[in-house]
Amino acid sequence: MPTLHTMPGTCSLSPNIAVAWMDAPVKIHTMAYGDHKKDDYLAINPKGKVPALKFENGDVLTEAAAILSWLGAAHGSDSYARDTELGRKEAEALSYMTSEVHAAYGGHFGPQNLAETESGQAEVKHKTYKTLAGHYDRMNGILSDNGGEWYLGKRSFADTFLYVLTRWIAQTPLSIDDYPALKQHLLRMEADRGVQIALKRQDMEAIG
Repeated sequence: MPTLHTMPGTCSLSPNIAVAWMDAPVKIHTMAYGDHKKDDYLAINPKGKVPALKFENGDVLTEAAAILSWLGAAHGSDSYARDTELGRKEAEALSYMTSEVHAAYGGHFGPQNLAETESGQAEVKHKTYKTLAGHYDRMNGILSDNGGEWYLGKRSFADTFLYVLTRWIAQTPLSIDDYPALKQHLLRMEADRGVQIALKRQDMEAIG
């Protein structure tokens, strides 16, 4: 069966949750932090990032949104089909979360990659948190407008990635308390059996 490579604290938790929700025949291999830069893993994903899904024939699929799309197509129900309204909105939401919100965290996780001096890095972080606050305001509003339970009004893979993003707030100067709908979503996700399974498989704990 395919193997999903994950690592604690990373966005690989998102497809890990999706696998648990669907009880998909996918093996979860959780690496220790740092192993993603070692030769064995670089032979699988030269980008040195997780997640990576390795198939039995040696083919490798990377990027969380792409892996979620494959999971939905291969093991999901009709509700995961991209030609449904929910499927289209899910693809849109995941594109936004992965290409904009996740990308904005570059200034938090690696300010040294964007500025050389301490003052420059401090400015990068200041702008990063301002940008992230705008993203979280937007997502909080979308979740509220859609009823507050699921990001798109019905459960979708967008909720798995949103959960990752709400966990990351705790690492920043921002507060989850400023985004009440997102806070309730985080707590609801952590009460979910599939999420609990994925957290355990990835050597992580609930934070809510």
